[in-house]
Amino acid sequence: MTDAGRPLLQIIVASTRPGRVGEPIAQWFASYARQYEGFDVEIVDLADVDLPMFAEPEHPRFARYTLDSTKAFSATIARADAFAIVHPEYNHSYNAALKNALDHLNQEWAGKPVALLGYGGVAAGARATEALWPVLVALRMVPVAATVPIPFAAKFVSGEGDARTFTPPEETEAGAKAALDGLAGWIETLGLRGTH
Repeated sequence: MTDAGRPLLQIIVASTRPGRVGEPIAQWFASYARQYEGFDVEIVDLADVDLPMFAEPEHPRFARYTLDSTKAFSATIARADAFAIVHPEYNHSYNAALKNALDHLNQEWAGKPVALLGYGGVAAGARATEALWPVLVALRMVPVAATVPIPFAAKFVSGEGDARTFTPPEETEAGAKAALDGLAGWIETLGLRGTH
């Protein structure tokens, strides 16, 4: 929970590839979520987090971390009340950097709602979203029913470098609103207000 008393929504950019479409999508969703006015918003970019492949000697459920990178990531994720994961689809599933990040922690994810924004070609990241769902449930997260599939996402990105912007089609914006409504509803139901 933030000082303003609003829940903290972390938007996780799952792709770490140069020129990834997920970055401008996450920037757009962050702006949209701020306008929603139900959350404080923070972007967590896995390219910046730069976790090594999981190398902790103990199971994450014990939270006895030895690596500074894991300790820092734990502190970041622990302060969130809810998540939105912006993820690509690679070979009918989600990407390795995201799985690695999820596997690094346990308690920090548990009991918190999560929305999924998948993107890709004609499948719009739907197969990756489907593959991701049981992993989130195993981590005791609460996936919201409203997902945000974005087909042919690259078509909606314009500009160059850091100035790239994502302009969503009408259906994507409607999906984003439904996802935020779902997150807000679960935060209320789970009684997360004031706990972080």
